[in-house]
Amino acid sequence: MSDWYVYILKCKDSSYYTGITKNLEKRIADHANGKGAKYTRGRAPLKLIHAETFKNRSTASKREFEIKKLSRIEKEFLIKPDL
Repeated sequence: MSDWYVYILKCKDSSYYTGITKNLEKRIADHANGKGAKYTRGRAPLKLIHAETFKNRSTASKREFEIKKLSRIEKEFLIKPDL
């Protein structure tokens, strides 16, 4: 069973993008090459600032939803240990 990742990218405009994937390296490369989410296009360079690993898509999706509901300050508190 492959792991799923929930990740947070910091965009050049200092905004945060949260997503999930099974292949973190490929997904970040896709974002950097303009093939990722519409939100990240035009916001490169992007920096991976946080990632969490989960055993299944369901759990990862639930965590992604939780993170997306957080305020910017709450997200910064979450990622602070990673910076």
